[in-house]
Amino acid sequence: MFNTVTIVGVGLIGGSFGLALKDLRLASKVIGVSRSGSTAQKALQLGIVDEVMGLEEAVRQSDLIYVAIPVDVTLPVMHTILDMIRPDQIVVDAGSTKQALCTSVADHPNRARFVATHPMWGTEYSGPEAAVHDAFRGRTCVICEAEKSDPQALATIKKMYTDLGMSLVYMEAEGHDVHAAYVSHISHITSFALANTVLEKEREEDAIFELAGGGFESTVRLAKSSPAMWGPIFMQNRENVLDVLNEHIAQLRKFKSSLEKENYAFLMELMDNANKIRRILK
Repeated sequence: MFNTVTIVGVGLIGGSFGLALKDLRLASKVIGVSRSGSTAQKALQLGIVDEVMGLEEAVRQSDLIYVAIPVDVTLPVMHTILDMIRPDQIVVDAGSTKQALCTSVADHPNRARFVATHPMWGTEYSGPEAAVHDAFRGRTCVICEAEKSDPQALATIKKMYTDLGMSLVYMEAEGHDVHAAYVSHISHITSFALANTVLEKEREEDAIFELAGGGFESTVRLAKSSPAMWGPIFMQNRENVLDVLNEHIAQLRKFKSSLEKENYAFLMELMDNANKIRRILK
């Protein structure tokens, strides 16, 4: 499908994308670009990429440039890439926030060669060692501002994600960030907060982790996620995250109130209402 693909950022998402390209033979050559030389070499050793090189050299010889780096770094790097590309090249990002990036490149002369995407998949691990084969199959990919991308570039990227086994959803950038705050970003903040709560309590009770069961482990799993990736996500989507966080705090206060007042009926009502999530998550 592609002669040469450059992946900027060969960690969890970029690395898994590289593996998918190779497994499905969607690219003849995969180049890795990373600001960390050790990360780039690890991706090369793991067979995620065929070669590593600097950004300018890599972009010059690529059909597709796939950007999978923290969202704050993506803004300047995307401008650098768009400044360099030819009319036949395509640029894609995989960031978890979309509005800041789409706004940033809105007036760029090469905006049409950019397709804003968010493959909705990830784990709590990071780095090329965390890359997973067949990671995207059965998952959803959000494409934002599709109407602002060149039809040929858009069609190529739609086919690429479909070949990876993903279903496609189309949103405006602002709407994406609102939905992402609810279904992803608040989950990570909650997990970070719960981990800090338990770590604070551990100072008093050394045995607390010995008693931690599967429920705790699954709930706090996301707290192992990379702060370097998630801090910029929370800040870029700050207003939406604050809105969801305020609602989450209000819900926690309801549970607190039901226990303080020994209101068993209200406690059961809160949990029964929460069970309605089964209609969405089966």
